Amino acid sequence: MEQHSCSHHHHEQATPKASNALSGQYTCPMHPEVLEDQAGDCPSCGMALEPLSLDRDLLKDDTELREMLRLLWISVPFTVGVLVLAMGEMIPGIEFRRWLGDAVFAWGQAALTTPVLLWCGRLFFVRGWRSIINRAPNMWTLISIGTLTAYGFSLIGLLFPQLLPDAIRGEGGMVPIYFEAAAVIITLVLLGQVLELRARGQTSKALLGLLDLAPPNARIVAPDGAERDIPVLDVAVSDRLRVRPGEKIPVDGEVIEGTTSVDESMLTGEPLPQQKRSGDSLSGGTLNQTGSVIMRATRVGQETLLARIIEMVASAQRSRAPIQSMADVVAGWFVPLVVVASVIAFVAWMMLGPPPAMAYALVASVSVLIVACPCALGLATPMSVMVGIGRGAREGVLVRDAEVLEILETVDVLLCDKTGTLTTGRPIVSAIESFGDCTEDQILSTAAGIERASEHPLAHALIQATITRELTPPQVDGFESVTGQGVVGDIDGQKIAVGNSALMGSYGVDTASFLQRAEVHREQGATVIWIAIDENLQGLIAIADPIKDSTPTAIETLRAAGISIVMVSGDNRTTATAIAKRLGIKEVHADMLPEQKHALVKSLQSDGKVVAVAGDGINDAPALAQADVGIAMGTGTDIAMESARVTLVKGDLRGIAKAHHLSTYTMRNIRQNLFFAFIYNGIGVPVAAGVLYPFFGILMSPMIAAAAMSLSSVSVIGNALRLRNVTI
Repeated sequence: MEQHSCSHHHHEQATPKASNALSGQYTCPMHPEVLEDQAGDCPSCGMALEPLSLDRDLLKDDTELREMLRLLWISVPFTVGVLVLAMGEMIPGIEFRRWLGDAVFAWGQAALTTPVLLWCGRLFFVRGWRSIINRAPNMWTLISIGTLTAYGFSLIGLLFPQLLPDAIRGEGGMVPIYFEAAAVIITLVLLGQVLELRARGQTSKALLGLLDLAPPNARIVAPDGAERDIPVLDVAVSDRLRVRPGEKIPVDGEVIEGTTSVDESMLTGEPLPQQKRSGDSLSGGTLNQTGSVIMRATRVGQETLLARIIEMVASAQRSRAPIQSMADVVAGWFVPLVVVASVIAFVAWMMLGPPPAMAYALVASVSVLIVACPCALGLATPMSVMVGIGRGAREGVLVRDAEVLEILETVDVLLCDKTGTLTTGRPIVSAIESFGDCTEDQILSTAAGIERASEHPLAHALIQATITRELTPPQVDGFESVTGQGVVGDIDGQKIAVGNSALMGSYGVDTASFLQRAEVHREQGATVIWIAIDENLQGLIAIADPIKDSTPTAIETLRAAGISIVMVSGDNRTTATAIAKRLGIKEVHADMLPEQKHALVKSLQSDGKVVAVAGDGINDAPALAQADVGIAMGTGTDIAMESARVTLVKGDLRGIAKAHHLSTYTMRNIRQNLFFAFIYNGIGVPVAAGVLYPFFGILMSPMIAAAAMSLSSVSVIGNALRLRNVTI
């Protein structure tokens, strides 16, 4: 009766996907409370909204990136043209103004700049306007004011030059124009948007990679024994499913028929497959290796462990509160102050200035806005970040975004996965002991001969050891794998057994006398396998995942920087504790599932800790995404690298120390740049407003304002370039 209800269940099962689609809304990473039904910009800050849904089509949607790229490529030729025209006279022998005449020279720049500003930059002005009406001034406010001021003043100079006093005219009596400044700012901002959107696209790739772990189909077994493939979304709880060797397990469930070994490294991070027999649990997305089994589905759709991991990664990526850049924080105060200063300057000159008061008021007001143009302020952070990220890349430290560099210097807890992060992730033979007449080489060769027919990772370690010692394993007859215990076979008529104590016990082989010697190796984090010939114990082989050579040094360096090290591992407590003891790590969390690692990160964060997580596996992805800084080993999985915000190309833990140093130097450089930007504005704005005129008769012209603006930008760029040579 239960099976006849399967079709009804399948219709019900469509609902999780449908309900997920209802979350086909978009939210702002800066303002999570904002929810919109379609893609667009945040009404509060102007940032592009990101999808809440895990729909593949939405995650793959790169419409915004393609639009920004299109606008960038449109703006580049116009901007290059106006730059060549405006700056050409700096090159000896180039005299565009004399060749073309003043009118063509000026109107040519206006014609080249207008499409850049009004077409390519229109989105930025919309964002700037929203920032003003929502009383949330940010970089879009600065960009809008700066570019429109430069463009507007230049246009007034072209259309109504009689409004401006002779004092501000240049050679030939021409009013100075600043079209090229507006065009360059818009083009550079477009370039920054393209780079940012590409970085955000990597986040979506991580989720797509996780979604691809689940197989699209499952093989359902009907009550009459007939089998057929159905979409995995149609699997219902209690359905019986066939999983063949080499296939991914479609949903969570339990084995009801057969035995097999399952690669669960995507969940536990451990390289050794787990033996499964009737009653044992299975997790969707893990890989069935050796046997064909029938399983009963226990959790399907959004309830599976893999689905929960995906949701945790997505949720962490959405909910991570970004640190607003220093420029934006200061802009919240700076922009209104500049606008107020400009208005005050205009009013003061109108009331107190000499005739023509209107002209002087306009010049002072515009000069204030031009000298406060966001060039230096806008460059202060991205220039240092760009150079810093490039410097890190030379050392094999790939940093995804600026925010990471801001956070890294404040990290005080580092959670390290064991396998593949602290250790190499590749088991090797660490010791061989002989208890009988056989030599160590004979024990190794015999064990490798038996294990050669096995796909177990321990077998690979034995084979590699024989290659290193230049041994030739003997031929085996009657090979048999005993699930969860080991392997047996015949060599030259002798019965060979290689496996754990349970296997030895089933053949009447006594290991009790040598348990203490085995325990010595286990305390070092090794797995011990016994070798018996004709029911006589001959020896043991210890197989361990060795600690990376660089790990001890890296841990000491990080401790010296004031960072606490915590080990989190999916491995058993004995092995994890042994490795931690050798490395001097006091806090160990073993037998950890992905959701437990994720919960530990959240717990530490709720205690006010700034948490970094270093890992290399799919099982680490939720924790990497939730962490303030996720650090992936370049030798690990693509999913880990896409979920993390820092990737260590060489898989060397010392890279974390380098990343920490890089963050410290870069943030120091950014603070210096902001100081340069604001010291110029602090001096330039009052002078541009005319505070020196009553005492010295000095009124800053827009040309001088533009020069001061350029000087501040040059100072910022020069300081940022110093990062190329820092030692990390």
